[in-house]
Amino acid sequence: MFYLGVVSGPQVLIIVLVIVVLFFGGKKIPELMKGLGKGVNEFKNASKGDQTDENGASVEDQESK
Repeated sequence: MFYLGVVSGPQVLIIVLVIVVLFFGGKKIPELMKGLGKGVNEFKNASKGDQTDENGASVEDQESK
């Protein structure tokens, strides 16, 4: 990726978080994290083979009705 010299480990994480806060602002970060969380959950469900709609009902349950 890129070389940050002697900065490593938690220091890099802190630097990245500060840049994100400066770039997006404090009010926008919860919305970004919420979207990221939904994306991660969708990915996990897709990798498991679970198919649910937005309300949490499985596709199989809806087809049987």
